Amino acid sequence: MGDSRIDRRHFLGAAAAGSLALAFGSAWSQATTPNLGMPTLATPGFRRMKLGAMELLAINDGVTRRPLGEEFVTNAPIDQVRSLLSSQGLPTEYVDVPYTPFLVVSGDRRFLFDTGFADNGGPTVGRLRANMEAAGFKPEDVTDVVISHYHGDHINGIRNKDGSLMFPRARVHVPAPEHAFWMDDARMNAAPQAARGAFMNARRVFGTLPAEQLVRFEPGTQIAPGITANAAFGHTPGMCIFTVASEGQSFHYVADVTNIPSLFARMPDWSVLFDMDPNAARVTRRRVFDMMVREKALTGGFHFPFPAFGTMENAGSGYQFKPVA
Repeated sequence: MGDSRIDRRHFLGAAAAGSLALAFGSAWSQATTPNLGMPTLATPGFRRMKLGAMELLAINDGVTRRPLGEEFVTNAPIDQVRSLLSSQGLPTEYVDVPYTPFLVVSGDRRFLFDTGFADNGGPTVGRLRANMEAAGFKPEDVTDVVISHYHGDHINGIRNKDGSLMFPRARVHVPAPEHAFWMDDARMNAAPQAARGAFMNARRVFGTLPAEQLVRFEPGTQIAPGITANAAFGHTPGMCIFTVASEGQSFHYVADVTNIPSLFARMPDWSVLFDMDPNAARVTRRRVFDMMVREKALTGGFHFPFPAFGTMENAGSGYQFKPVA
């Protein structure tokens, strides 16, 4: 997939304060409201699939139930949002948001794509360790952590609340443009006050990682044999998605190209509160999902309904996620 070049000045626009503040810590994970009931957690919390000589595992970190307010979809009236959910037999007063990292086992290496929250979140998240161990792996078994972007629900699981590393033996691979954006002091100082926490969180997670443990990669390059990063800018300035290929089979991890596919895949021109450049995000969403449909490719997303593996199909003017059976 080609590079999506965007003007990063957009990311300090009017919407940045809300999305970046939520990115800081565990705002997603704290969103559960008791009067809406509790979300159902995946049991078991992992799913295995073979991909040529590799093994793929979707490993759920938990799920939160978030009240559905007018701010969630930034460019559509709430009645249209609720109507779309209702047409799919889904609740209209809240959305359930799952968090699912993916583990790729390739020879003697184990690649974890994104991390969830560790012990930094609310009561219905932080399940990755237990679900990973139920699948037969320990955090110490992870040789490589691969980060798609720097929103808190994707990076906070690198460190426990006490600052210790959840995956102490792993090299941490990060998109170079994403890292450069969040670690830029001038950009942090120019950001709205409410947004600066996200920049500080990036420093908390990555700032003291040893140089040999932090690996920056460029979009369009191969991270390891069979694993390629591709630009998917828009949701954040440097977000990447990943293609995993083995023996003629492929899997695409699309990270946050869509939050809540029942909304933003079905209506790909809608924008979620957390899209830092909504216009670029919409272009990326259509480009990526058009490719998924053409290839009939096995696809996984961080916020897709568990087991988070499936395919994308055309649906009206948008797309629909079809989970594996």
